[in-house]
Amino acid sequence: MSRGAAAEAMAAEFLVAHGLVIVARNYRCRRGEIDLIARDRDTLVFIEVRLRSNAAFGGAAASITASKRQRIAFAAKHYLGKLGREPPCRFDAILLDALDSQRIEWLNNVDL
Repeated sequence: MSRGAAAEAMAAEFLVAHGLVIVARNYRCRRGEIDLIARDRDTLVFIEVRLRSNAAFGGAAASITASKRQRIAFAAKHYLGKLGREPPCRFDAILLDALDSQRIEWLNNVDL
């Protein structure tokens, strides 16, 4: 398993332990991708998982560039279009600086 896949699996376990239900993993469309899609009660949550073990270029949060945010937003719109309805939604980020579940940082309702 790659480090990215391991980070996504760890993030999914963390979110499930906090009451979310994972509904999709690695959702892809032509112009974007979302690592995890979950349900938090009535809210659909689009989650970006970032693992950055070297902070030389700003750490995990800094690695979510404007271009990456655009691709996430496009993929979210694509996913919602396939649902045929638009439930309440939010964007979260799971940030890791190591593959250690004790060091997960969960940012709720981040702005894209």
